[in-house]
This record gives sequence, C-alpha cells and structure tokens, in this order.
Amino acid sequence: MRQFHSLLRLLIAAMVFVGAGNVVYGKNLIKKREFRGAWIQCVNGQFQGIGTQQMQRTLRYQLDELQRDGVNAIIFQVRAECDALYPSKYEPWSKFLTGRQGTPPSPYWDPLQWMITECHNRGMELHAWINPYRAKTKNTSQLAVNHIAMTNPNRVFSYDGLYILNPALPENRNYICAVVDDIVSRYDIDGLHIDDYFYPYPVAGLAIPDQGNFQRDRRGFTNINDWRRNNVDLFIKQLGESIHRRKPWVKFGVSPFGIYRNQKSDPRNGSRTNGLQNYDDLYADVLKWVNNGWVDYCVPQLYWEIGNRAADYKELIGWWNRNAGNRPLYIGEDVLRTVKHADPQNPNSNQLPAKRRLHEQSANVNGTVLWYAKSVVDNPGNYGTLLRTHYWRYPALQPLMPFIDDDAPSKPRKVKARQEGDGYYLTWKAPRGEGWKDAAYRYVVYRFRTDEPINLHDASKIVGMPYGNRLRLNYRDGNTKYVYVVTALDRMSNESHGKKKKVKL
Repeated sequence: MRQFHSLLRLLIAAMVFVGAGNVVYGKNLIKKREFRGAWIQCVNGQFQGIGTQQMQRTLRYQLDELQRDGVNAIIFQVRAECDALYPSKYEPWSKFLTGRQGTPPSPYWDPLQWMITECHNRGMELHAWINPYRAKTKNTSQLAVNHIAMTNPNRVFSYDGLYILNPALPENRNYICAVVDDIVSRYDIDGLHIDDYFYPYPVAGLAIPDQGNFQRDRRGFTNINDWRRNNVDLFIKQLGESIHRRKPWVKFGVSPFGIYRNQKSDPRNGSRTNGLQNYDDLYADVLKWVNNGWVDYCVPQLYWEIGNRAADYKELIGWWNRNAGNRPLYIGEDVLRTVKHADPQNPNSNQLPAKRRLHEQSANVNGTVLWYAKSVVDNPGNYGTLLRTHYWRYPALQPLMPFIDDDAPSKPRKVKARQEGDGYYLTWKAPRGEGWKDAAYRYVVYRFRTDEPINLHDASKIVGMPYGNRLRLNYRDGNTKYVYVVTALDRMSNESHGKKKKVKL
C-alpha cells in the first residue's frame, strides 16, 4: 500500500508538471514567471493639488488592492512634460503633483522614492515611467522659469497645442539621457519605462516643423520619414546604453502604440488592421529596437476589443507574438474596454476570459500591463476579483532576461525557525556572492506538506517573496509538520537551488 501511494504521488506530480516554470491543475495554467504590471499615471490629474497626505493615502490603497490582485510590478509616471515627480536638478516639479509647475510639494516628500519603498515592501517592482519628448501638454498654460522650453526655446517645436523636444537635435538626446541617468543613479528602480509618444500623433493638415533640420543635417537620407525614424533609433539605442552603463540590471522597457504597420502599408509584415502606425506615423521602428536588443522588454498597447473592425485584439496579439519574441513581450490591456465588450463566442461574459485564453495560447507573451491601475482597483465587471481569485491567484516571479544575466546566485544559508518578540519566524542568511550578478536581492519561500514532493516549479506553493531575510509564519500548536524551502533571487530574478527546513507549526 505504501508503494502504491508513492507511485500515485509521482504520477500526480508528472500530470501537473508541464515544463519549466508552469504547472497545470485541471484546466488552470499556473505560470511561475509572469510580468503582472499596472500603470499609475499622473497626467490625468488624479493627484494634482490634493496634497501629500491624500496622495499617499490614495496610492497606499491602490497598491494594497493591486497586491491582492496579484500585481507584481508598478509602472509609475514621474515625468509627463519635461517635469518631475521627484527632486530634479534638471527639471521643475510637476504641476500634476502640486497644481503649479515648479512648486515643490508641501509637506515636502519625494513621490518616486516613496513609491519605490512602498512597492518593494509589497514585493512589487517599481519601473519609473517617463515621456521622453513631450515638453508641454495641451492643458498646461504656465511653465516654470527653469523648464527646458523656457531656457532653450530653440530646442522645442509646437504642434497642435503641444511642445515637443525636437528629436532631430543631438543635444535633446543627450539631455533626456542625462535626466534618466540622474534617476537611475539616485534611485533603486527596477526599470525605466517610456511610452508611445515619439514624434507627435499626426493631425490632418498639420506638418511637423522640422524641414529645416532635415535640410541642414540629412546624414545621407533622401527621405524625411527615414530620417525621422533614424532620429528616434539613435535616441533609443543611446538611452538603453546609458541606463545599462550606469546600472546593468535596470530594465529598459517601451510601450508602443499597438499597431506596428498595417498590411496595406507592408503586405509582407503588416497586421490585418487599419489604424495609426508606429513605423509610418510616429516614426518608431519598434521591431528594430526589439530585434537589435536596444530595449529589454516591449509592451504594445493593445487597448482594443476582440472583434474591433480597425484593430482586432485577437489579430494583434497574434501578430506581436509572432514578430516581437526577441525580447520579453508583455501586452498592454485596457481594463474598461475589456469589461465593456462581450465575448463574441459567449455573449454572457465580458472579454477578460477570452483575452486570458489568447495569452495562454501565445508562447512569446510573458505578461500583462493593465491600463490603468485605478480601473483595476475600481473592479468593473469583477475584473480585479477575477485576477485575485483565479488568473493571478498565486504569486509569480519576473520573467528571465538571460541577455542581461543568466547566472543564479548561491542558495541561502542557515535556515531556522524561531520565536521572536512579535511572532514565529523563518529566518536565513544571505548566500555568499560578490557583485550585482552574484548577490541575492530577494528570496522565495515555498511550503510543502511532508507527504508531497518538493516541486519548485509550482507557484501555488509560494508563501512569500521578501526582500529581507525572514518571513513570519502562522504558528498554531506546534503539531503540524511542513517542509519550507528558501531560494535566493538575484537582480534579474535568476533563482538559486533551495535550502530546506522542516518546521512544526
């Protein structure tokens, strides 16, 4: 009988194991590695002038809810119009923080540093999100005296009520890279994120005023569109190199508009869509950046619904899955549009289940970023509830980036269980390691019953992913035996072997 039960356990383990990083229970795929992000933007004015305490309360509430929903990364907007939601020697305080550009917050605080701390305390990554070229939004009427458009007006052009840092100018590339280097050098961010605003979104009948720049510095180009794309290419390559020169582990990500090219523009490589195009209209050759390794991850904004006539979500997720797999690919999802539209195959359901199935069928899709955080927290159509109870019920590690580092750290040492003043804790010592590639950055703690196999591919067994060297346990009467396993993660989420400890709770 004992041999029969052992064989049965091995059979069950074989049935649920489906390759490195994933297991299946019944019909549910549990991914061990998945980017689960949410954008928190300032440009919509949700924080403008509400004051330090109210903004912190709002952000804490959102982060707590997102943590329960399974989110493991926050993309936080810190630079919307050549301004700053952090103290900057280059740019003025943002009006989207205080209500007036150039006015510091009162009581004084540093929102970026505060968010890094709050996110890390919740086991989330923090990616600082900047808009590289936009210098003024349409609704901004007053600029601070130290704003780039005031100090160097010749480096900015006006377009449809916006001010744009001219992408043709090398000094603007250098300036943006200096701003980013200041962020990367001073803050322990996990990623630096740029959005879809490169050259401005086109307005019919309104020309971009850069013909003079083209005539003065053609660089061998005869077509102004190719020249504009090259301007952006030069910037993307320089920015990625600048980030990694300062801190090689900081991930450089981009979230482009959801259509690269339509089939009518590119019969061979275009998608079956009919909308604005990155390549032709925004001068953003995103696939070149991905295929050349100039970016570390890509998040196309697929904000449409399944069945959209101009830009069908199903068509686009398939296109990006086939074409952008040279770097980790995450999908930007519009929460409100997802719950607003019914599943074409099941009119009684919104489109969340159908979109999740498309994710599971797309081998190169490694995660999701939700637009936007407040929408998730508001829980329309039970979106957040379904994440926390079903799709993102169990924790997930970040996807691997072996092109940055693929060496795992050593395993933790001296794992112990002991009573401390405020509770019963599992503790351990950091593994020995020198340099950012070898040092432990955080840990993963698994819990197993004594009668089940140790399977570190099973994310349902993860009970914590702390940055520190201990985890509080739920001690009861000391009569129930468990096996805890602690592994170490480095900056790129490479995972060590596990160190086991039998514990009675």
